[in-house]
Amino acid sequence: MNTIPADRLAEAFVEIADTLVDEFDLIEFLQMVTTRTTELTSVSAAGLLLADPRGDLAFMAASDESARLLELFQVQNDEGPCRDCFRTQTPVVNADLDHAQESWPLFAPHAVALGYRSVHAIPLRHHSAVIGALGLFGATSGHLSPSDVRIVQALADVATIGLLQERTIRRGLVLAEQLQGALNSRITIEQAKGTLAQLRGVGVDEAFRLLRTYCRDTGRRLGDVASEVVTDPASHPDLTGAG
Repeated sequence: MNTIPADRLAEAFVEIADTLVDEFDLIEFLQMVTTRTTELTSVSAAGLLLADPRGDLAFMAASDESARLLELFQVQNDEGPCRDCFRTQTPVVNADLDHAQESWPLFAPHAVALGYRSVHAIPLRHHSAVIGALGLFGATSGHLSPSDVRIVQALADVATIGLLQERTIRRGLVLAEQLQGALNSRITIEQAKGTLAQLRGVGVDEAFRLLRTYCRDTGRRLGDVASEVVTDPASHPDLTGAG
C-alpha cells in the first residue's frame, strides 16, 4: 500500500484509543476500526472477529457486506486466514487467494468468487492475550510491506487495549460478559439491517449506513435502536419510513 500520511495515521490512532467516553458503544467502535483500516490501506474491505466466552470466534464488524459474508464464512466453516491468525497468534500476510486452495480449500474459492485476490489477517492482541483477528481483503494481489504490517498491527493493538480498558470492565465486569452482550447486539443489528433494507428499498450496506447515521445524530446506541426497529419500525419513522 502507499505510505500513509502522518496526520491521517495520527487521527486514526487517537480515534481508536478514545474509548473512555460516557456513551461508549462497542459495536460502533469495532465498526470504526474496520472502516479506518480500509481508509488507511490499499485493501478493499476489512472485517473483525472476536472470541466469545467459550473461545470461539464470532463475527463483530465489517466495512461492507461482502466482508461480513467472508467473515461469517470463516466462522461457519472453521477455515480461513482469521481462524489461522487467531489460533497461531501471528499475522497472516500477503496470501494470494488464487494460490491458497491448499491452505483454505473452501474459503479461497469463495473469496475469489466475491472479487478478492489477496488477504491478510492481524491478531487483536495485548501481551499474551489474543482476543480476535482483523481481516483485510484486497481486490488485487497487492502486498503489504513489513512497515505496513507493523502499522496495521499497531492499530489492532491499540483497539485491543481500548477494549480491555473500557470503563465497564474497569468497574468490575469481566470481558466475556461484555463481549457476550455485544454478540447479542450484533444479531439484532443484522435483523434491523434487513428490516431497514426492506422498508427503505435499499441494499444492506446502505441500510447499515442509515442506521449508524441515525444513531449518531440522535445520540443513541446501535443495539438499542436496532432492537426498537425490529420490534416496532414505527417507533423511528424518520429512519424506517414507517408510521
